[in-house]
Amino acid sequence: MALLGRGDGRLLTPVVGWEMSRSLGGKLATDALEMAIHQRGVPDIVHSDRDSTYATSIYRELIHRHQIRQSMSRKGDCWDNAPMESFFHSLKTELVMHCDYRTTDEARASLFEYMEVFYNRQRRHSTINYVAPLIFEASTIA
Repeated sequence: MALLGRGDGRLLTPVVGWEMSRSLGGKLATDALEMAIHQRGVPDIVHSDRDSTYATSIYRELIHRHQIRQSMSRKGDCWDNAPMESFFHSLKTELVMHCDYRTTDEARASLFEYMEVFYNRQRRHSTINYVAPLIFEASTIA
């Protein structure tokens, strides 16, 4: 799964682009970034870890086409990507480890419900005054 959050240096931000696939690769990351662009517009910068997925020609071509600055974690610095790692931990422990998906469509629907409905709109986080990410984001933009 590829995932993009609205990265503003805070740990908890809404999920704005995601995709799932049976295999890793540039198309997976590209599809997630295209969803984020469709949802929120073209970002100035996109941050990722140094996984080869983010160095594929298809992904870098999309970044170049939209003139997005690409930022990657420093080699050996696990803290650069801590927000996404934290999200994946929550996703796995709160949802995935409790489910036995029979089909890809069933998994996709479950992940959609978790990210788009529960996590972004309902899940309260102590580090952002016990509100959900979209509510917190709206209060900081207003």
